[in-house]
Amino acid sequence: MRVPRLLLYSWALVALLPVPCSGAVLLRVPLRQGPLSQPAGPRGPSSSARTRRGASAVNFVNMIDNLRGKSGQGYYIEMAVGTPPQKLNILVDTGSSNFAVGAASHPFLHRYYHRSLSSSYRDLGRSVYVPYTQGRWEGELGTDLVSIPHGPNVSLRANIAAITQSDRFFINGSNWEGILGLAYPEIARPDETLEPFFDSLLRQTSVPDVFSLQLCGAGFTQNYSWHTIKDCVGSSQIIGGIDPSLYVGELWYTPIRREWYYEVIIVRIEVNGQDLNMDCKEYNYDKSIVDSGTTNLRLPRKVFQAAVKAIEAASSTEQFPSGFWLGEQLVCWQAGSTPWHIFPVISLYLMSENTNQSFRISILPQVLHSAIRLASN
Repeated sequence: MRVPRLLLYSWALVALLPVPCSGAVLLRVPLRQGPLSQPAGPRGPSSSARTRRGASAVNFVNMIDNLRGKSGQGYYIEMAVGTPPQKLNILVDTGSSNFAVGAASHPFLHRYYHRSLSSSYRDLGRSVYVPYTQGRWEGELGTDLVSIPHGPNVSLRANIAAITQSDRFFINGSNWEGILGLAYPEIARPDETLEPFFDSLLRQTSVPDVFSLQLCGAGFTQNYSWHTIKDCVGSSQIIGGIDPSLYVGELWYTPIRREWYYEVIIVRIEVNGQDLNMDCKEYNYDKSIVDSGTTNLRLPRKVFQAAVKAIEAASSTEQFPSGFWLGEQLVCWQAGSTPWHIFPVISLYLMSENTNQSFRISILPQVLHSAIRLASN
């Protein structure tokens, strides 16, 4: 059995509740509690969490603020590929397992990987095709030397896919040129025999089997008022441990159901404190995953319809066009006057390390609804 390795920091209001579902192997997912959060149960950090914090000799200071990007376009880290090193910005994606970089000109790429210029590149003589929820790419497999300038001070030989063709994969203005899949080998393409980057890192170096992500998107001040992306602090990927300076309060853990994606179990969903009162099987159909490469909260159709109905009812103090709730129409207010208070808080409950309890992640309206700034003449 592998040691679970993913940790996420996020804003959350946390509570413990009894739950009916059962779990399996544990995935460590500490949630960063905001300054107003208060744990509702007497649970301290586990011994394994304390061990992980001090288990590595890796210098985490170098990794703070090593991610860039926008919450709507993904978060990327700078990586150096080949000999001499070619620096590329790579999307951090916990929802896939392939390390792939653009290797041909593309309208949305300012730079790409030149295999012919790397003396350490080795062709594996295999092709690969990878589809995503949105977009796809295909390319040629090889290996090369890779390092992360603002990561562990190590270099490794990793499998790399040179993307030669793609459709709706690269994003205009996103500033990233490839993708770093951090999930398990089972979902690697073309098959699980292709070792993912993080597995190669563990095998070839002494870096511990854990990484943590602090993803900063649409930000908030301490009283949860809105402020813009440009005012937000940098995001971080800590490879090899946890940096205590990046979170407040205790760490909370949820089980991992299966080691392919980072599959977790949602046991309850509330809208403004009102339970949708659905079977947890409905919430987790066909799977619930932690995916840093996806910008939206995606729900099964039946759950989505129930959630939209509840959100609409909770926001009944103001009339909205029906298409607004489906993301098909915009509603406009003057800049700085958006009435966030009329929208409900959405709460997701994840199974706790103690499978008889759960904890709550509260999604504020400022995160649930994307603000779009329109210029006027």
